[in-house]
Amino acid sequence: MFLKVLNVLFILLEVILLFNAIIIVHELGHFLAARWRGLYVEAFGVWFGKPIWQKRINGVLYSLGSIPAGGFVKLPQLAPMDIIEGETDIPREQLPRISVIDKIIVAFAGPLFSMGLAVVLACVVWMVGRPVSEVETSTTIGFVEKGSPAEKSGLRPGDQILEVDGHRIARFNGMVNSVSWFVVRSEGETIPFKIIRDGKEQIVQSTYEIPERKGWGRKALREVGIGPAFSARVGSLTADSAAAAAGLLPGDIVTHVNGTKVYATDAIAEAIEAAPNAPVNLTVDRAGQVLQFAVTPKLTEVAPGQTRPLIGVQWNLRHTVLAYPSPVQQVVDSVTTIGNMIGALVSPKSDVKAQHFSGPVGIGRIYYDILQNENGWRLALWFSVFFNVNLAILNMLPLPVLDGGHIVLAIIEGIRRRPVNIKVLEFVQSACALLLIGYMLYVTFYDVLDLPFRQRAQEPPVPAASATPQP
Repeated sequence: MFLKVLNVLFILLEVILLFNAIIIVHELGHFLAARWRGLYVEAFGVWFGKPIWQKRINGVLYSLGSIPAGGFVKLPQLAPMDIIEGETDIPREQLPRISVIDKIIVAFAGPLFSMGLAVVLACVVWMVGRPVSEVETSTTIGFVEKGSPAEKSGLRPGDQILEVDGHRIARFNGMVNSVSWFVVRSEGETIPFKIIRDGKEQIVQSTYEIPERKGWGRKALREVGIGPAFSARVGSLTADSAAAAAGLLPGDIVTHVNGTKVYATDAIAEAIEAAPNAPVNLTVDRAGQVLQFAVTPKLTEVAPGQTRPLIGVQWNLRHTVLAYPSPVQQVVDSVTTIGNMIGALVSPKSDVKAQHFSGPVGIGRIYYDILQNENGWRLALWFSVFFNVNLAILNMLPLPVLDGGHIVLAIIEGIRRRPVNIKVLEFVQSACALLLIGYMLYVTFYDVLDLPFRQRAQEPPVPAASATPQP
């Protein structure tokens, strides 16, 4: 128990360090650009809250806060941010004016550093590899839920999907050219699936459903009731189980059950449930050797007073191989993902709403889940590429408070040849800051509902850092 708690604490520490390092690099970009362009830098802080340490060096107050939540740089000449950063030490009107180009350079430096870090991390991933599972890359249907829209529409296990809703697909899961994304993103009454079945292409029009969810959690999104194909690979065997007695070994891959090709482990469970007292005939691939086994299920207690016919196999669902995507591919996929997210959000017919995005808590949970994997550090590097690209692009949106907003205001100042009225600017900045803080609290509410200690049965939220001003 102690070791388990220690492991959880260690993973949490890794999450905090990763999350904070990414945000601090972004703020470091603003800081270095401001020093280069001669702006007055009031403070540069790592973390927030009551300072644990602080010291003024060359006119800049450096500090280490008590709340591990990123960092900040106070640049009163750039824009009035008193509602977030507090009042400035020197009245703003006493500070010298800075040029439009200086404002643009300093505002752009944060996203530039985030994108630069994304490229560096993408190069590391290119060298060390990213774990990829069959579930991610498959375009073949592995199972169809009983009574689901997919079953009623005629989709079957073994169908290879080519297109969903008119979009070419390359994988089952994810947000780039995937089956799951284009199902969620569809807007019609039916969803057309172009498939290959028995060597022939055909179109299947599938309906969809949006499951009802009780409570305060995020609303469900469209689903049709299909899952990807993956190998039925034996992970481990229960002692004295039917499978162990029959001679199955860890690493065996079950390819057929009762003569029918297996596209996912569900097919084996269904065969057992259909004839619980009869042996199931399994065709097994053992390191290239084809073997036959007859396994008679045993009634096994799965809960007090509840038994089920089982063969005693724990399937290895985490089998992965290392892929080496190029840095360009990683960055392009990240940009495409963010474009998909924003496009879904602004489309009036889309089921994806603001509540489906994630804030700091949700992103932290994603990192926590990733780092529990044996290849977690590789996955964390890969996700950090997306996170940094996300951070760079969303901060470039032309909204006050964000870096893109600072750039737009600077351009307006250059066109008008005089600064925007300070009172108007303070009002706009304060109003947008309050709206942004409100949205952060809004998505954080849903992120907390998604934490593991709550019982839930829903899709994970879209991992967007748009809920935070730095991420």
